[in-house]
Amino acid sequence: MRVYTHPACLEHDPGTGHPEAPARLRAVLQALDDPRFSELERIEAPRATREQLLRVHDADYVDRIFASAPADGYARLDPDTVMSPGSLEAALRAAGAVCAATDAVLAGETLRAFCAVRPPGHHATRNEAMGFCLFNSVAVATAHALAAHGLQRVAIVDFDVHHGNGTQDIFRDDPRVLYASSHQVPLYPGTGSASEQGAGNIFNAPLPPGAGSAEFHAAWEKRLLPELDLFRPQLLLISAGFDADARDPLAQLLLVPGDYAWITQRLVEHADRHADGRIVSALEGGYDLDALREGVAVHVSALMG
Repeated sequence: MRVYTHPACLEHDPGTGHPEAPARLRAVLQALDDPRFSELERIEAPRATREQLLRVHDADYVDRIFASAPADGYARLDPDTVMSPGSLEAALRAAGAVCAATDAVLAGETLRAFCAVRPPGHHATRNEAMGFCLFNSVAVATAHALAAHGLQRVAIVDFDVHHGNGTQDIFRDDPRVLYASSHQVPLYPGTGSASEQGAGNIFNAPLPPGAGSAEFHAAWEKRLLPELDLFRPQLLLISAGFDADARDPLAQLLLVPGDYAWITQRLVEHADRHADGRIVSALEGGYDLDALREGVAVHVSALMG
């Protein structure tokens, strides 16, 4: 199994006190320094190309993100989303990581991959940066799998506590892509109701504040995993957010690290059944450093099998 990352992802700095801080990625890399992960192959992420970005983002939006990158100080794109001098390179490496991991998995160079990258991506729409996200890395890689590798069915699974409105927005009319998400409602960004179904390819399982392991397991067992089975994806991408943990300061779900081990094991079973085992996972949210460290560790352990 491979891990894709890049030092540039530590250089994106939204400012003092911002929850999406470089310390998040340091915590993830620290978790992966554990001896049990010594056999992971570590790969330096390339930059995403303009061609890759334009498959899911409007050209004027891509131009706007490039133009917004400050030479010094900060550029605020919305109340939550901030660029520093290192942010553009970080976002390009984050999206590039997920594309390179997808290439490697589909070429048979590795069965699974985890992308330890930031900024996160799943709130970025075709033409709007929001929710700490600049480019939608998982969406970019999904479109890359369809266009460059000719896949017909790609599934995106999202267990971040916040709904991946950007990913849903990008693929809501594309039946080649299944999007399945569990998330807290009500919570930012205010989307993700069960009635949002796209072209019959969108499946949301909203959870109320205070929901814990039992409700999370039921959402996946009863609502989302059966749809994944019916879809029979050729590749599975995971938007891996660890902010549904009970310790996370930005939400009110009550998951424990074992829940991330459980859902990852279930996704591995589905990938083994339908996709020759092929999974690419990318870091999204997670804002308590201990919870993030522990969640990533059990997630990657389960991906390794």
